[in-house]
Amino acid sequence: MSYLTWDKIEPLALSYGTSAGMALLHIILIILAGWIAVRFLRKALAKLTQVLERMTQEEGDSHEATDKRIKTLTGLLGTISKFAIWGTVTIVVLTEVGVEIAPILAGAGIAGLAVGFGAQNLVRDVISGFFIVLENQVRVGDVATVNGTGGLVESITFRTMVLRDLSGVVHVFPNGSITTLANQTKGWSAYVLNLGIAYDQDTDAVVQTMKDVHEELMKDPQFGPKLLGPIEVFGVDDFGDSSVTIKARLKTLPIQQWAVGREYRRRLKQEMDKRGIEIPFPQRTLHFAGQPPMAPAA
Repeated sequence: MSYLTWDKIEPLALSYGTSAGMALLHIILIILAGWIAVRFLRKALAKLTQVLERMTQEEGDSHEATDKRIKTLTGLLGTISKFAIWGTVTIVVLTEVGVEIAPILAGAGIAGLAVGFGAQNLVRDVISGFFIVLENQVRVGDVATVNGTGGLVESITFRTMVLRDLSGVVHVFPNGSITTLANQTKGWSAYVLNLGIAYDQDTDAVVQTMKDVHEELMKDPQFGPKLLGPIEVFGVDDFGDSSVTIKARLKTLPIQQWAVGREYRRRLKQEMDKRGIEIPFPQRTLHFAGQPPMAPAA
């Protein structure tokens, strides 16, 4: 029978102590590397925040909307990056302490695959929502048309976009299902006017009347600040059955086009009445077969 003596135990203890010490040192270095990576990540996100702020300021966005959008983006990127860093650190530490991670990774892969199949629509919504927010396609408070439905944007998340239409109906769209998106209030808005006048009216005089009314509207303390420049009269746009159509456009601040347009129409109607400019209505002239046309009444 052999007995363990000190001269046999001592090398084993020293070897075990050395291995345990090296493993502990490796774990400390790995955790330190993860901490340093997180610090670099914070600096990178801060730099990204500055770049996004400069980009949005050049686009003329409000500070409140800019700050909210940037915080949403950087918060999501920070959470995903930190999860990836500390997840990697955890796996490497488990390897150092002798835990077999291959079964864990295989199980996680199978679970991730199952979750991916079950939540593929959710993943699509989140990715689409991320790019909608990143590209600043639409913001809360804008008036937009999504998949043919228009309304005021009340909420934007990475999963859904919520619109409320003029009747108060709330429409919820998963971001992954959005195929068409039209923003009517990005940067500036416009009110397009199609004015029908009688064929016997002088179109040049009508155009001058439209410009005069617009100049007076710009002097108004309530509506003047909402207008962006003079009226754009494109000219005669169409010949209808009973009218000639003149097309024009009023550029306004975002979401102010409807209020300005209604006031402009009201003033234009009053001024046209004063100047004797006729707004036509549908008319029909009847001719009976075999009879001469009826003379107009005196």
